[in-house]
Amino acid sequence: MSQRYLLGLDIGSSFVKASLLDAACGRAVAAASAPASEMTIAAPQPGWAEQDPQEWWRHGVTATREVLARAGAPGSAVAGIGISYQMHGLVLVDRRGQPLRPSIIWCDSRAVSIGEAAFERIGRLTCLARVLNSPGNFTAAKLAWVRENEPDVFAAADKAMLPGDYIAFRLTGRVATTASGLSEGVLWDFLDRRASADVLEALELPDRLLPELVPTFGEQGVVSPEAAAETGLAAGTPVAYRAGDQPNNAFSLRVLHPGEVAATAGTSGVVYAVIDTAAWDNESRVNTFLHVTDRPEAPRYGVLLCVNGTGALNSWLKRLLGGAQVSYDEMNRLAADVPIGAGGVVVLPFGNGAERSLGNREPGASVHHLSLVRHGRAHLLRAAQEGIVFALHHGMGIMREMGLQATAVRAGRANMFLSPVFAQAFADVSGATVELYDTDGAQGAARAAGLGAGVFPTEEEAFVGLRPLDRLDPDARRQAQYLEAYARWQAALNKELERG
Repeated sequence: MSQRYLLGLDIGSSFVKASLLDAACGRAVAAASAPASEMTIAAPQPGWAEQDPQEWWRHGVTATREVLARAGAPGSAVAGIGISYQMHGLVLVDRRGQPLRPSIIWCDSRAVSIGEAAFERIGRLTCLARVLNSPGNFTAAKLAWVRENEPDVFAAADKAMLPGDYIAFRLTGRVATTASGLSEGVLWDFLDRRASADVLEALELPDRLLPELVPTFGEQGVVSPEAAAETGLAAGTPVAYRAGDQPNNAFSLRVLHPGEVAATAGTSGVVYAVIDTAAWDNESRVNTFLHVTDRPEAPRYGVLLCVNGTGALNSWLKRLLGGAQVSYDEMNRLAADVPIGAGGVVVLPFGNGAERSLGNREPGASVHHLSLVRHGRAHLLRAAQEGIVFALHHGMGIMREMGLQATAVRAGRANMFLSPVFAQAFADVSGATVELYDTDGAQGAARAAGLGAGVFPTEEEAFVGLRPLDRLDPDARRQAQYLEAYARWQAALNKELERG
């Protein structure tokens, strides 16, 4: 039998990544990313964040062609395609499928007040019971912002899509979304299992803008002749999976069932726990969505904690300290040279949009207790990594209030988890064992495509080849030192929030 591959695409806000998986052994045979340096995020006004959806497609084409070339694989050998994508974005297209404006992406804060007004209009308890979240700053509220502020664009809109829906459309020509996708946009009624009439009415949004629903796993369209010519894939290849990056990251780490927890620390930092009951935070500081493995007979929900300013802070520091002249590995080595507590320096990493874990407030990033005669860049780097861990720990306290207790967390050995300081600090501060895996969102999307296309008959077979690389256990002595530093961090945060 000829060799079969599975292609995973991960549409991030920094890069588009592609991974090609050998279906027989479950191992990645090639990976690629584009562009060569990080994509820009436009901020025409404070609190705004936009990207061009067509840029995602161009880089997806580049990464796809590159990964096929690296593997020496013809496009006809790809048996299924999976798509992971940055969550909560809004892509508006006209009847020809052309984007009408830049995408309003996940870290954009402009729609906070619109979502909060809709929360009150629906009724807080009704809204939480039916959609499990406040409309807050999610896709539905962003769409309402366009209706209020760009009426000509809104009138020309034929469909509102999530970023992954747009990439699937460019591959297949089919405009569609998933129930999981609608839930992440706060457009899903969990009780009636359909698009939320309450949210649409409160935000004055016509349901004609919502794409048709397709299953998360299963054929969602096939590669069109036009897309085949651009990408090197074969026309007729099924797109068999799509999901937001955080549910997909959990899937890539085999976090499928209640009690299992995943973490990631890329541009944003996330802790994601799977549960089987429809729980919510009364203040919507953490958010509950449909998990990718949800079925009517076996409900699965993902509780998501997000800290926007994670890798975003680290990349900002890299640019500040020399850009190409300093590597992330060197930054990690410098951070490791400083003891726990960073000599008293405190960094608050909240400088990348409204932070849901802080009630959609924007205190900004800040540095505290810096001595110009005692501290150097190593102290700042250590304090930044600790500050990100502390911000995640702060948010995990909300999850603990909901009854979720993480005793073991799985993460890919990537991004911030490449730093020994960060990974061990996460274990020590949270008190959870951290298991690190050699996987990423693109690999997870490829495995999921194998399930959706029927290449893997069972979940067990889909995860052949996935092995842990390392296990980090918490240490009580270090935890005591970190919690002392955390108290200083919390005091600094409280002062900033009082000032705001």
